[in-house]
Amino acid sequence: MTARTKLVIGGVAVGLLLMPLIGFWMSLLVVLGVPAVAYLALDPSQRRRLRRVSRKQIDR
Repeated sequence: MTARTKLVIGGVAVGLLLMPLIGFWMSLLVVLGVPAVAYLALDPSQRRRLRRVSRKQIDR
């Protein structure tokens, strides 16, 4: 299993666990908002590096 697959499974698990506690829309906001905020917290050079690595994996 790749690291990306593990992250997706973890995100789905967190979403399913949060759903009964805080509702569907809030859990969706958490699952989508946390990675977005983490990406925006990176420096511009780190974002470029992350995009470059992602493109290399797609081109494999």
